[in-house]
Amino acid sequence: MHTTRRTFLGAALAAGIAVPPRIVHAQDRPPATRRIPSTGEAIPAVGLGTWITFNVGDDPLLRDECANVMAAFFDGGGRMIDCSPMYGSSQPTIGYGLKKFPRPEALFAAEKVWTSSGSDGPLQIERSRRLWGVPGFDLLQVHNLLAWEKHLRTLFDMKAAAKVRYVGITTSEGRRHDLMERVMRTEPLDFVQLTYNVLDREAEQRLLPLAMDRRIAVIVNRPFQQGALTRRLAGRRLPEWAGELGVSTWAQLILKFILSHPGVTVAIPATTRVEHVRENLAAAVGPLPDTAMRRRMVAYVQDL
Repeated sequence: MHTTRRTFLGAALAAGIAVPPRIVHAQDRPPATRRIPSTGEAIPAVGLGTWITFNVGDDPLLRDECANVMAAFFDGGGRMIDCSPMYGSSQPTIGYGLKKFPRPEALFAAEKVWTSSGSDGPLQIERSRRLWGVPGFDLLQVHNLLAWEKHLRTLFDMKAAAKVRYVGITTSEGRRHDLMERVMRTEPLDFVQLTYNVLDREAEQRLLPLAMDRRIAVIVNRPFQQGALTRRLAGRRLPEWAGELGVSTWAQLILKFILSHPGVTVAIPATTRVEHVRENLAAAVGPLPDTAMRRRMVAYVQDL
């Protein structure tokens, strides 16, 4: 059994750029969904991140590669794509993919505002919308809590005017958790986005329980520590008991751990490869670890 992220799913998928996404078949079963607490809307538990992976500039081959990833993501039942003005050319790359293939009605567009000027927020959001080529965003988030007080006022006003459906805030790599907790306690947020995985578990202490108490959806970024975690585990054998969860790769095992926390709504791994996006979506199918199994997973990975 080959357990690294470089497992190919056959010659057709290995030629991701050349193969029309319409022949990339959907999974036998769609990924599990979670409910967004503030509305009850169901959303697939695995989304698609774009940090670094979609920052490909104008390279036509790389843009087509990202477009094929998006097509495979939607074909496999995915909905949420997350981006930010901070992510270089990722926004126009998404727009390219949505123009190359018909934009699915199921798209859940999650974007961020990232500027130190509160007054520049609306202009930045409109520019992001044009780059995506969408009528509007489902979720707007204040990226890394930058100028969060001013931007939240803008986003809440947009929500009241039905120009966005959900409002949130983000952080990553364990930064500014104290501030995030304070904002979660005082503002009527729909979403928060934070880092969480089998090794980065600080969010378990206060943020995830608070999100459950406050009925706030949680998006998990950097599930693989920007690839560092899966690279660290590459070549190591999966534990024998991994079969109980129906997983065949470390990436799936890590995602199963993340999604098994009751406070997590969506995980957003980023990738440029069709076989990886299918692998990630498959992690949201089948059984999830219970409390005892979660402890076992943490101990196993820590010991490697």
